Amino acid sequence: MDWTLVAGLVAGLLIATVTAPVGVSGAVFLLPIQLSVFGVPNPAVTPTNLLFNVVAGPGALWRYRHDGALRDGLARRLVLGTLPGVVLGAAIRVYALPGPDVFRLLIAALLLPLGLWLSLRALTPAHHRPPHTGELPPHTLTGLALVVGVVGGIYGIGGGSLLGPILVGRGLPVARVAPAALAATFATSLIGAVAYAVLSLVSSGDVAPDWWLGLACGTGGLIGGYLGARLQPHLPERALRLLLGTLATALGALYAAQTLT
Repeated sequence: MDWTLVAGLVAGLLIATVTAPVGVSGAVFLLPIQLSVFGVPNPAVTPTNLLFNVVAGPGALWRYRHDGALRDGLARRLVLGTLPGVVLGAAIRVYALPGPDVFRLLIAALLLPLGLWLSLRALTPAHHRPPHTGELPPHTLTGLALVVGVVGGIYGIGGGSLLGPILVGRGLPVARVAPAALAATFATSLIGAVAYAVLSLVSSGDVAPDWWLGLACGTGGLIGGYLGARLQPHLPERALRLLLGTLATALGALYAAQTLT
């Protein structure tokens, strides 16, 4: 068997196990591995990441559904907001942002704020944090989901890595946000993958996903997502968020340095 497929499966499993408990599919961390280790070309890396989300998503979602964590309307509102955004983001990625240097800079622009946000939230004692107002109004939540959908379509990350920290920062519990964010990630990734498949028929360049690598990573993510969702009640939330924040900040700084040098 090709070593890249085995490595992709292992990478997907490890990343999803760590990220699923906080509502992140792991694609945001898999993306730089695809670029630097597996050499997936641009913009094919984006639909390959979306393929990972589609294959990996049901693992965590099945477990969260089994635990009754998908019964409220938050997941539905996030899905309805992000779906149109991911189609627009896919078109922007193919026609406006094909260059690898620009893509690396955009990765840094996404990962650095995300990593700093997660780290600061983990390190700040609860009694020193600003007060929160709870859940966003429905129209604001839909608008936020739409913007995140566009970003997710561009980066191929589904959007859960942005929705999760924002909503938890508003005071919502991780146990409620994580399943909803993963549901939005799965739905938008499915639509985004279809959009890229259509765009590959009318566009030149590497627009279609790397099918075998995406399936290998996704299979690992399917297993890891289930494990992560199952472990969520037993994991120390503060330590997990700090780990995610540190990793995202390091990866964002790496790509910023590569772009600027």
